[in-house]
Amino acid sequence: MASDATIARNAPTVAPRAAPPTTLQKMARRRSTVAFLLTLPLLGVIGGLVAWPAAYAIYLSTLNRRMTAFIGLENYAILLDNDTFRMVIWQSCFFAITAVILKALIGFWLAHMLHHIPTKGQRIWRGMLLVPWVIPPALSTLGWWWMFEPSYSSINWLLSVFSVPPVPWLGEKWWARISVIIVNVWYGAPFFMIMYLAALKSVPDQLYEAADIDGATGWQRLRYVTLPMMRNIISITVLFSLIVTFANYDIVRVLTNGGPRDLTHVFASYAFQVGVLSGNIPRGAAVSLFMFPLLAVIAYFVLRGINQRTKEIGA
Repeated sequence: MASDATIARNAPTVAPRAAPPTTLQKMARRRSTVAFLLTLPLLGVIGGLVAWPAAYAIYLSTLNRRMTAFIGLENYAILLDNDTFRMVIWQSCFFAITAVILKALIGFWLAHMLHHIPTKGQRIWRGMLLVPWVIPPALSTLGWWWMFEPSYSSINWLLSVFSVPPVPWLGEKWWARISVIIVNVWYGAPFFMIMYLAALKSVPDQLYEAADIDGATGWQRLRYVTLPMMRNIISITVLFSLIVTFANYDIVRVLTNGGPRDLTHVFASYAFQVGVLSGNIPRGAAVSLFMFPLLAVIAYFVLRGINQRTKEIGA
């Protein structure tokens, strides 16, 4: 008969039961928690470079000129009673909306043309057309200023070859506005082009083949295949460009400096003039904050439309 020691040696060993995971361990295993921890540095940068300056600007806009007393919304009321600022609101909206529409149309046309070029030639044209977007805006705007300047205008010289009278590009209000829009479109259209070109390449060829079988014309293919497949990227690109164009500063500052007679100012350039050059920092902050409600409303409707279309596709 086996001894008690032999039986104990041959008996199967039972591993001790692991302790249940703690709440901290459960949280660490969740993907959402890991993702949040990984984004903390980025959130810190956004908070330090975006959220804090925005909050401080709101605080500044409620102070008097000497920044010694709280005056509430008085800066905003003074601005709305100012004829020059009302002109700035109109000019900013006209400039941004016109420039974005032109950039979207030209960018889509360029992308559509590039899409039908062979790959080898497409790289060359794509590189050349991206040059305006790569050059720093202040530097390229200075070149445009030389072309528009009345004494040495190369554009007016070309017009004189065809017996066209010289154009006061920067001396008359509407020509100055058109000049600012031309430079902004020249600089921003390549961004639309590259975004739309990427979207065009993502459209399945089977959809175009099905449209050809149904006898669709080129316009019908564009309307019922290309544009519906590109709606989301068009909306996002237009929204991003609107935000950047509303906040545009360097083109107006270098090209016209708000002239003639403050008729080409946009929010950013007028905020600099009021806040820095005139020494009224609180009122300059109030000018810059007028962009926020306009852009917030536009962003809300654009993003809501994107979410609705995404849900329709998912359903």
